[in-house]
Amino acid sequence: MSSPSLPTHDDVLAARARLAPHVLHTPLLRNPQLDEITGAAVLLKAEPLQRTGSFKFRGASNAVLQLSEAQRRAGVVTFSSGNHGQAIACAAARAGIAATIFMPSDAPGIKVESTRAWGATIVPFDRLNDDRDQMGRDFVARTGATLIPPYDHPHVIAGQGTLALEAAADAAALGLRMDRFLVCTGGGGMVAGCALALEHASPSTVLHSVEPADWDDTARSLAAGTRLPAAPGGSLLCDALLTPMPGRLTFAINQPRLAQGLSVTDDEVLAAIRFAFLRLKLVVEPGGAVCLAALLAGKLDVRGQVVGAVLSGGNVDPAVFTRAIAA
Repeated sequence: MSSPSLPTHDDVLAARARLAPHVLHTPLLRNPQLDEITGAAVLLKAEPLQRTGSFKFRGASNAVLQLSEAQRRAGVVTFSSGNHGQAIACAAARAGIAATIFMPSDAPGIKVESTRAWGATIVPFDRLNDDRDQMGRDFVARTGATLIPPYDHPHVIAGQGTLALEAAADAAALGLRMDRFLVCTGGGGMVAGCALALEHASPSTVLHSVEPADWDDTARSLAAGTRLPAAPGGSLLCDALLTPMPGRLTFAINQPRLAQGLSVTDDEVLAAIRFAFLRLKLVVEPGGAVCLAALLAGKLDVRGQVVGAVLSGGNVDPAVFTRAIAA
């Protein structure tokens, strides 16, 4: 089977038009204390306020909305730690399509219950030992369903890029141009879509991936010039970003377009969750807080710059949230 072609900036523009009736245009947030800490003008893209509580609804909807009638009848399937699963379940429910979601057995309960509430069928798997890609392919072979993976899919990538189009337009409306844009990164779908979006919408903006320190496969792959796997045995705190290796499509887009990849520790992530709650009045999940964590921890010298950063989701396990704000 031939690989799908890489999406382009025009695909992101088409996704914006297609998604306009379906997704929320989330705000850019400023905070004086964050600007003081960083010495920068920081613009936070608040995707916890998106439908289903994360940016994933953009890519999932863009893919579902392009299914043929025959594909709609056969339903969709995906594998997800939670946010993409919720997004596919919601998009499929809105379109009247059956959805099956393979979810890790240790996925946060809030994500499992939200996915189930949209009417999807959930199949648990062991994230450390089971091959989720093969499970998805086997399900497709048995049922004829359409597989919409979390990141390595052209329609998903293009849909995620719409958030960067919004961020660039909103920054311009404030009279600002983003010098840098930080993007939470697992398999690389969101940062790939953002890279495609910004190469015309804001071509001078430098993009950085941000990952958990134990799952920095994109940062190491960018440095090496080839895809490298994540090291085994890392922390599971940032459950939304625990991908085994950058995607083939996403890395082909990201390698020539991204600057240095950044990584943050669990303690830095928990501090960012606490800051978001106390200062921004936002609930942000660990994977969604890594860009804010990188800024608070000084991973880049951004003094005197305008910096965009994504808060990618807010579907945090209550126990994790309690741990963060009580620290």
